[in-house]
Amino acid sequence: MTSPKTTSKKRILLLAGGRSGEHEVSLSSARSVLNALPKDQFEVTPLLISKEGKWLPSGESSLHLLEQNAIETGGEMVLSGVGHVGKFDVVFPVLHGPNGEDGTVQGLLTLAGLPFVGSGVLGSAVCMDKVMTKQVLTAVGIPQVEWRLLLRSSHTQNPDTAHNLALELGYPLFVKPANMGSSVGIHKVANAKELRPALEDAFSHDRRVILEKMVGSKPRELEVGILGNDHPEASVVGELSFQAEFYDYHTKYTPGEASEHIPANIPLEISEQIRAYALKAFKATDCAGLARIDFFYAPETGELYLNEINTMPGFTATSMYPKLWQASGIEYGELVSRLVDLALEER
Repeated sequence: MTSPKTTSKKRILLLAGGRSGEHEVSLSSARSVLNALPKDQFEVTPLLISKEGKWLPSGESSLHLLEQNAIETGGEMVLSGVGHVGKFDVVFPVLHGPNGEDGTVQGLLTLAGLPFVGSGVLGSAVCMDKVMTKQVLTAVGIPQVEWRLLLRSSHTQNPDTAHNLALELGYPLFVKPANMGSSVGIHKVANAKELRPALEDAFSHDRRVILEKMVGSKPRELEVGILGNDHPEASVVGELSFQAEFYDYHTKYTPGEASEHIPANIPLEISEQIRAYALKAFKATDCAGLARIDFFYAPETGELYLNEINTMPGFTATSMYPKLWQASGIEYGELVSRLVDLALEER
């Protein structure tokens, strides 16, 4: 007599929240992932990190997700879920920005011997830092917008340094913290008068800031999703359109402020070039699991530049990354399940 077949659920530790400016975005992504993971296949334990950096017990974490509130205060540091390696099969760190997407948490999970969704320490750290990303991608021949690096110490000692760098690039230009996401701390600067306040805000987020030349009069913003480990695939290319000066935080997270066009209405050769650059960038920076890679395209000149690599993009059901894959034939629930499988894959 054959004994009945038994199935065991994969045990998932869902990390969310964090100390970055993208705390609320992380919680929204975590709720969507939690709802998408099939209950008959996965046993999910939320573990949330407050804005102060405190790790909440699982019961309190679940309550915060249900209440859909940002975590302003937290309990004592609780790492029991991470410390007991046998308790979880995979960690899904739905953390955006510094102290989550930048290799810090990835290092902790690596030390704990836990498989996790997304890029490892190297890929996460390189792609979180705009300066390192640009240097690596330039080395492998992927076009970058002209830019300059400015340190807070250099700016403090000699404020004229920023003015001189801006003159080299020409106005208008963008000011960006080297390590930040969701357009936090980013400013479009039209003239010398606007430069100083933009730098002050950017330096409040990071000691390193980049000044970046603007592409054309108003470049098109194109995005592509990458899925896989050593043999990744690229989704169709999508486009974001909006009336704002650029794709800032308000435009990103206010309903109706931006429109998505999937697939993007662009020439086939541009779409294929974007996909090829994106796959090359994903491999060059040693990414894994997933990434959303953003480009600037100026149709009037044909210029195409890689803007940034997001190793843990927004992951709600209405976020661009899942929608790009939906248009490519992979529904949200299947996408989440595949990411868990990729985390367990030998690398």
